[in-house]
Amino acid sequence: MEPGNAKPVVRMKTRAEFLAARRGRRLNGPFFFVEALDRKDDAGPRLGLTVTRKVGNAVERNRIRRRLREAVRTRCGADMAPGFDYVVVARRELLSVPFAELKDELSRRFARTKAERPKPSRETQAPTGD
Repeated sequence: MEPGNAKPVVRMKTRAEFLAARRGRRLNGPFFFVEALDRKDDAGPRLGLTVTRKVGNAVERNRIRRRLREAVRTRCGADMAPGFDYVVVARRELLSVPFAELKDELSRRFARTKAERPKPSRETQAPTGD
């Protein structure tokens, strides 16, 4: 994660968190897809990684998880919007993609959720007390 991101990325661990993220928006890509759910709070982003057995053996699945975690740590964490849950579901093609391209694709998906988050309207903001 880059130092510019004020809120750290927290790992999602429970099945309930992963299932809740499925209700969110799905962003498809060539190497993975991302399920993003707006929790409507200002807490830091949460990340879950899913690599099914269909993708490969344990060594390959763990390598995919390590590559995704490192991509988030080094660059993509800053592109994640606070208050979102992200679940990245990997495909087998992720093993052969260059790391720079992986980071670009992941950043692009995270930035789309950040850009499409609606801004609070004036009616929902607290009065200034004029």
